[in-house]
Amino acid sequence: MLTSIEICAGAGGQAIGLHKAGFKHLALVEIDQHAVATLRENIRLLDGWSWEREYCDVISGDVNEFLPLPVEGNPESGLKNPVKFLGRPLRKGDLDLLAGGVPCPPFSHAGKQLGKDDERDLFPRMLQLVEELEPKAVMIENVRGIKDAKFVDYRTYIEARLQGGRAKRPETGEEEDFPGFGYKVCEWEVLEASDFGVPQLRPRAVLVAIKEDVLRDIKFVWPTPIGSPRSVFDALEESMDERYEPYLAAGGEVAEKAQRCLGKWKNDASLAASTKKDGGVAPTLVGGSKKHGGADLGPSRAKAAWKQLGVSGMGVANNHEQGEKKKSQDRDLFGAGGPMLTVEQAAIIQGFPPEWTFTGGKTAQYRQVGNAFPPPVAEAVGRAVADVLRAAHERDGRAKVQPLDRLPEQLSPSLADSADDRQGAGV
Repeated sequence: MLTSIEICAGAGGQAIGLHKAGFKHLALVEIDQHAVATLRENIRLLDGWSWEREYCDVISGDVNEFLPLPVEGNPESGLKNPVKFLGRPLRKGDLDLLAGGVPCPPFSHAGKQLGKDDERDLFPRMLQLVEELEPKAVMIENVRGIKDAKFVDYRTYIEARLQGGRAKRPETGEEEDFPGFGYKVCEWEVLEASDFGVPQLRPRAVLVAIKEDVLRDIKFVWPTPIGSPRSVFDALEESMDERYEPYLAAGGEVAEKAQRCLGKWKNDASLAASTKKDGGVAPTLVGGSKKHGGADLGPSRAKAAWKQLGVSGMGVANNHEQGEKKKSQDRDLFGAGGPMLTVEQAAIIQGFPPEWTFTGGKTAQYRQVGNAFPPPVAEAVGRAVADVLRAAHERDGRAKVQPLDRLPEQLSPSLADSADDRQGAGV
């Protein structure tokens, strides 16, 4: 069994992907109260999450205050539920994977790109946790902007902390030789969500690092695209039919209006799917922050792209029940700019499974969706990491095998060679 801890877990995009890749979560750490409630509610209700129901800590709080290992004199430190699985507190070196989608604003093209000078930069805390926990593998997700030339010194510093090397310390700007934590950095790869079945253009920079004594002769292989992009038309056709169906069934003028609006959306979205170079996928969903108004689908450029897909990007629609209650359907479904997306449809665009639900008000739910790491991309990277960890476990297991019914001098030549190799390696 492979175990993981995830910081900055949000509403569970990365957690879902890693779960599907075979990892069992010992802890999910998140500061946003609505996202924490979403994690807890889905773990409580969904059949496939029974292991986490019993053994995972969903921690609400600042990751800077997260203490996964016991600290003498601090009863709040250490994980609680995982003790039932481990039979003891978590120790350094126990964990298979430490993962995190650290906040993107410090490196986002949509922000001021302050990098290390942004108070939301949590790379330092991630590095501290790597040193404290010594997981077998590390996975860090961020926006593509972190690959920009202006952040080369910061990237080099992060790599040097993990695997050793010379880099400029961010606090002083002075170069130092760092010994590293014993990891091999498998590069920063930019993965496009649309390459993994997500109907959205969402490039994400992912760093994977694996302990050198785990990797050794095994090669980490980045996941490859799974096929043609999935269009917004294909992804949303069924849900659009469901949204308009009550009005089509009502008959009269409202049915005519519904048929006209649904037909226009289908025409625009299917045309984009068949003629656009990108296959009619959505632009990157923008989650936004609590400092900026209500939810919409992004800046003017993104709204223009949504318009080509037949969707109004001016806001997020109420679901049917709330739309009827608030009488917002003229805005949500029948506007001249096309239908607005519901939170549930935004979740489809982000690659969430249909059974995953979100807590809080509409804006809070949309932000959880918009800020997520697409689960299919997280799953693809998670499987690549899991392949290495399992291969290493099998390799190390074979190295320990020695028939018990033979004396040392009776070993077969191949086993004798293996025993000599292990002795020479100091195993």
